[in-house]
Amino acid sequence: MKKLTLDKVAEKEYQEIVDIWEDSVRVTHSFLKEEDILFFKALVLDKYLYAVKLLCVRDADNKVLAFMGTTDKKIEMLFISPDYMGQGVGRLLMNHAIRVLGLNKVDVNEQNQQAVGFYRHLGFEVIGRSELDGMGKPYPILGMKLKQQ
Repeated sequence: MKKLTLDKVAEKEYQEIVDIWEDSVRVTHSFLKEEDILFFKALVLDKYLYAVKLLCVRDADNKVLAFMGTTDKKIEMLFISPDYMGQGVGRLLMNHAIRVLGLNKVDVNEQNQQAVGFYRHLGFEVIGRSELDGMGKPYPILGMKLKQQ
């Protein structure tokens, strides 16, 4: 793969970011109903992206391959374009979150076993579970935290 770089995301790129979000969700969140995807898509574009610090991975052609949203306390979102899943892009973002930003918590949909496995592989463990997601929908959320080294 060509050289990858971490970069900020400009507001003018939010639609591109949401497109990556949707493509990723359609591959990894097969448990979601179509109306839920559309519901969350609007929230991501109009609200969620503004509530986090965004960081993306770009290739040598400046194309955004993946993005991560963080707060001072945790990793709030991590989405990878399906074409680049399994190629180290998510690991690049997570290494930055852990080593540079000092973040060690993430919430993940329990039914997204690919993501649960990814975080476990990076050393996270489940510390809590909620039957409902943050919007009160019946999609269980696992709270995960990086194991103490």
